[in-house]
Amino acid sequence: MKLRIQHRTTYRYAEPVSLGPHRVMVRPREGHDLHIESSILTIRPAHSVHWFRDVNGNSIALVDFTEKDKELMIYSELVLNHYDSHPLDFRVEPYALHYPFVYDPWTLPELTAFTHLVFPTDAERVRNWLGQFWEPGKLVETVSLLKKLNLFIHETFKYMRRDEFGVQRPSKTLDKNSGSCRDFATLFIEACRSWGLAARFVSGYMLSEASEAGRGSTHAWAEVYLPGAGWKGFDPTSGSVAGSQHVVVAVSRHPEAATPISGSFVGVPTAFLGIEVDVKVEQLDKPYSSPLQPNLFPSPEKNSSMPSQPPRPRPEHSDSLASSQSQSQSV
Repeated sequence: MKLRIQHRTTYRYAEPVSLGPHRVMVRPREGHDLHIESSILTIRPAHSVHWFRDVNGNSIALVDFTEKDKELMIYSELVLNHYDSHPLDFRVEPYALHYPFVYDPWTLPELTAFTHLVFPTDAERVRNWLGQFWEPGKLVETVSLLKKLNLFIHETFKYMRRDEFGVQRPSKTLDKNSGSCRDFATLFIEACRSWGLAARFVSGYMLSEASEAGRGSTHAWAEVYLPGAGWKGFDPTSGSVAGSQHVVVAVSRHPEAATPISGSFVGVPTAFLGIEVDVKVEQLDKPYSSPLQPNLFPSPEKNSSMPSQPPRPRPEHSDSLASSQSQSQSV
């Protein structure tokens, strides 16, 4: 599947402000299942960019700004090929086909950090809620258990878009019976970790009717490590197993460490007027597709191409006030 992804984030201020360093994570993780064909990254105002990979192997662009401005605009455009068209076509090691199981001694040390709860004070509440899916002493098929949990969240919880930074505690999501995609992913992850499974947070993009129409946003889901299959994605917002419609940009043990843009600005608190995020994800190789549509967001004057080969990532955006207040774009 060939996809084009356009992602524009704009921050506006009442007066020119000094922008602090920003971390941008918009470049997908390449591998045997995904190849980036072309990429463009445009940022205003004047800046310099340095790429690096973090501890999770995410590509991050560190952006330093050299002038003040009343607007910060970050635009990414990507064309990529995604080959994971059969997400359920994978093998699980015999010892992990049924839950409960224990990771082998070679793998466990690498996965331990991903089994630790981020919200330990919610552990009892989450365990009680999980009693409807599995009880100690019972043997269940591992993948079926995960798919059941994934689908249950999708079918019984109400999706609510939240523009606030951060994620809800699992207990709050359970109390409200609602949340955003990142809240559902967090609940799913903490549930898996309560079962002793290694799970991590994922941020990226998803092909959908809304995203094809230019009304999309960044998306969040979870990955669980299954021996023999590796990290497999589960999207409790859609109730699906992640495949070629999901594009992974960043992964993290902590849900709040995979924010697409984070940074700061120096100025009075009232200077910040707001943020606008526009995302369009479209499939370019549909057999019945019409000719390529014009760009949703005309490319600004200054473009800087993202490296086609493993590059360094770009920062996202948080605004800091004179007293070091910040904000970030949420998935």
